[in-house]
Amino acid sequence: MSTPMETHTIHPIPHTHRHGRVADLFSVWFSANMTLLTVVTGALGPAVFGLSLFWSVLAVILGNVIGAVFMALHAAQGPRLGVPQMVQSRGQFGIYGSVPIIILVVLMYIGFAASNCVVGGEALAHVLPFFEGSRGVWLIAILTLLPCMMGYRAIHVCSRVASWVSIVAVIYAIGCGLGGFSRTLLSDMHGTVAGFFGALSVSALWQIAYAPYVSDSSRYLPDEAGAGRQAFWATYGGTVIGAVLPMVLGSLLSLSYPTLPLAGALSHTGGHIGNIVLLVLALAIPLANAMSVYCGALCSLTLVQTFRPAWRAGLGGRLFMTVLLLGAALVMSLGMVGDFLKAYTSFLDILMAVLVPWTAINLCDYYLLRHGNYDVMAFFEADGGPYGRFNAPVVLIYVIGVLVELPFMKTGPYTGPLVPALHGVDISWVVSLLVTGVVYCFWARRDAGAKQ
Repeated sequence: MSTPMETHTIHPIPHTHRHGRVADLFSVWFSANMTLLTVVTGALGPAVFGLSLFWSVLAVILGNVIGAVFMALHAAQGPRLGVPQMVQSRGQFGIYGSVPIIILVVLMYIGFAASNCVVGGEALAHVLPFFEGSRGVWLIAILTLLPCMMGYRAIHVCSRVASWVSIVAVIYAIGCGLGGFSRTLLSDMHGTVAGFFGALSVSALWQIAYAPYVSDSSRYLPDEAGAGRQAFWATYGGTVIGAVLPMVLGSLLSLSYPTLPLAGALSHTGGHIGNIVLLVLALAIPLANAMSVYCGALCSLTLVQTFRPAWRAGLGGRLFMTVLLLGAALVMSLGMVGDFLKAYTSFLDILMAVLVPWTAINLCDYYLLRHGNYDVMAFFEADGGPYGRFNAPVVLIYVIGVLVELPFMKTGPYTGPLVPALHGVDISWVVSLLVTGVVYCFWARRDAGAKQ
């Protein structure tokens, strides 16, 4: 490729332009998780769900280990199909049927980018008071722009560098946190079953929320024998280890310094170089943000191409969408600064409802029904080829997958009618995965039999 700027967008990557190593996916997903927003998510165990260190850490580990299975399974789709994740969703929902899902995913990307800007801005302001207020948010947004505009290769290269720097900072902070942790708190085992499953669900959702990203970061890899299996393990290992470490740090900080804001707690626990650790994690945020905005731009181009089938998006289209989405994230982040934790928790609740049934349908279709065999060029045809314009039964199954969550959901002011019978435990995402997957597989096999 003659230019450092990525010129491919949503159409299949030609085999002559495939490059990279599967092992690179480990550093991509490791570094994507090594941010302050992940630390904030780990802090929810003690701060929101009332868990001790032991129960909070156990919930973090189990949630990530379980949720990352569904996330990493999407990694194999990149090398095989060579297109972004949400383009591939046309194979299940149809050309127009996929539009509402893609719109929801674009809003998710904007929400994650906005959340990262808020957390990064607050951290910068703690270390450098000049960045108090909106200045820190603006700087994070500006630093996000360069890797995001350069595209796939730049994000992969930056990830390798960020991985080494971030892991040193996080392990140092965890060591300091454990060294100063009270023995009384170490022996404390307080918590509730509902709180434990709440923290576990948040950790699992953290991984599932990455599902729409995954193929976007693996679609340039050569489609070689065993590439799918290797992509799964590289992605799985990187995202689990990369998320568990900062989330454990978040739990430690929340319990050790319950009255301090996260940035102050991290700075305090790091001793003389605490501010350096805080600054490292704050400056890692633009890379994670770049992934969100980059993937959001690809999704937005997919939306446009849906209604202009003959249009082939290029570099100019991607750059325009990048600036547009980053601007939207910036506006949202400036509105979240006042009460971030409440806004972020509500944002996670919404993600759970909309992403879980989508990932169940997508994975069942790819692995259990079609075994990775798709007519990729039909994804871009005006009539959707064999996948059609609007696959109404699948859209209905998706809606059912959302609705079955409601009786089991406990989120903010809403508590489902079956939650009290479960002692306050929210199992909505588990129910949705099972029900959506079973119903979809039953319908798809029956439909295939009827066509024969």
